[in-house]
Amino acid sequence: MKNKLYDGQKLNDFRELVNLYKTKYKDLIAFEYKETPDSKDHIQITYNQFAKDIEALASRLMQLNCSRIAIISDNRYEWCTSYLAITTAGLVVVPLDKSLPDNELLDLIQRSEADGIIFSDKYSNSLKKADCKVKICMDYSKDKNEFLSYSKLLKEGYKLDKTDYNNLKLDNKSMSIILFTSGTTSIAKAVMLSQYAICMDLYALSQMIDITTDDKFLSFLPLHHTFESTTTFLFGTSCGITIAICDGLRYIQNNLIEYHVTGFVCVPLMLEIMYKKILKEIKSQHKTTLVKIMRVLFRHSNIETKRKIFKSIIDGLGGKLRTIIAGGAPMDKETIQGYNDFGFDVHQGYGLTETAPVLAGENSFAKKTGSVGFPLPTIEINIDNPDENGIGEIVAKTPAIMLGYYKDDEATKEVIKNGWFHTGDLGYIDNEGFIFITGRKKDMIVLKNGKKIFPEEIEILINKLPYVKESMVFGSLDDSKQDRNTDVTICAEIIYDEDELLKTYPNIKDNEYCDTIWNDIKTKINKQMPAYKYIRRILISTEPIIKTTTQKIKRSEELKKIQSNEN
Repeated sequence: MKNKLYDGQKLNDFRELVNLYKTKYKDLIAFEYKETPDSKDHIQITYNQFAKDIEALASRLMQLNCSRIAIISDNRYEWCTSYLAITTAGLVVVPLDKSLPDNELLDLIQRSEADGIIFSDKYSNSLKKADCKVKICMDYSKDKNEFLSYSKLLKEGYKLDKTDYNNLKLDNKSMSIILFTSGTTSIAKAVMLSQYAICMDLYALSQMIDITTDDKFLSFLPLHHTFESTTTFLFGTSCGITIAICDGLRYIQNNLIEYHVTGFVCVPLMLEIMYKKILKEIKSQHKTTLVKIMRVLFRHSNIETKRKIFKSIIDGLGGKLRTIIAGGAPMDKETIQGYNDFGFDVHQGYGLTETAPVLAGENSFAKKTGSVGFPLPTIEINIDNPDENGIGEIVAKTPAIMLGYYKDDEATKEVIKNGWFHTGDLGYIDNEGFIFITGRKKDMIVLKNGKKIFPEEIEILINKLPYVKESMVFGSLDDSKQDRNTDVTICAEIIYDEDELLKTYPNIKDNEYCDTIWNDIKTKINKQMPAYKYIRRILISTEPIIKTTTQKIKRSEELKKIQSNEN
């Protein structure tokens, strides 16, 4: 498939990125945020101020004799400043998951061999036990016991002449970032990335998406995750956007309105929740049929026309929201189509921490509902060992590939073979070059007759039920059916919203919940699938499924929870 691309912007390292801040974007607003969710005052930081803060902090950090510095906090301006100060000072940054329990946090600090850490005050007690020689608190105005004050270090950095910093030559292909993949500390792998790898991904992204200095993106995915840090923070600022820092997940809709947000990066679950709310509002106004007709009539109109037709929906999300970049999991086709029909420019993407992260994506010139787009420029993607349907493991060759897993050569060799990175994801490429993800290789359910079932496909169908918050499909060995040669039973754990269930079925009694949901599964979900994919057993609950901070289901942990509850 021949696709139109933008010219793009090439950077070699993060020093060149900071130089853009000082020159091309210096008078523009880089960050906007509030001290508290209830605050009326907005704090704005220009790109010039951002660059000066980075250089001052970097100069001071260079005097502390650290080699690796971890960061842990909610999304905030100091996180971004710290990240670029550490890396432009020639040190290694280790972004850590802000939701980690104490034992895992301390373990990852030890595994990464970080000798310094920058953190927000809520982690102070946890980090008293950390084996780091330098501990810097973002919220202290002065040094306290073993903790140094971030603001004090920054002020001291401004007084330095910056000679050592300015004369430092960065090796853009050496390890600059250590990122841990999702999972418990015994499973999480430490991914080593270079500035070159991330800058190559930024270059590829700049050829795909037209983001300008007029854009303002809301940052709410955790910055420790490479999807948010690369796509919103580093790519966004390389384009001169303003980053509005979200007050928290429950404030997203308010923040979209008060910051006049034009775009954001998110995971599909977030979009699906928002889409259900939009449809619910349309239904409450008795406009469902009218909206369906209008969607079909104007489906092939340009985006500006759609935004005028569906202005009330656009206004409900702030009035300016236009660009949505989604990745991290499969997404319901109907949801994507809905957003595009209403006048939002949705780009699905695909990637992994090990590939810095984006491998593929859609742009405004080439989209196909249900796909994750096509390979980014400079990236090759193939399907390894495809079956009769063309489905196999997705493998990629990219200049943005990791250096390897830290101190784990065996694990590195398992995924990088002859220059190709084996993603562990299954999918296919259609005849136009669009990539479709069908599921994770390790999560695929294989029946005795060789039929393959991808849990994500069935979960998307279940999640469309109005009272379903989320679901997880899994296979269970059914030992009771000896006459059927002990085949796998397809099971579904369904997390329901009681209020929505009662709205859907007003006369239902609490002892009828399971039977009612099971009836919907049999009559509304199973009937959409071939018999071998039928759900044969359900579990219902109101307790959320165990997920990562980017809302990916931790299937193995959730299965352990299910098994322990059944025993």
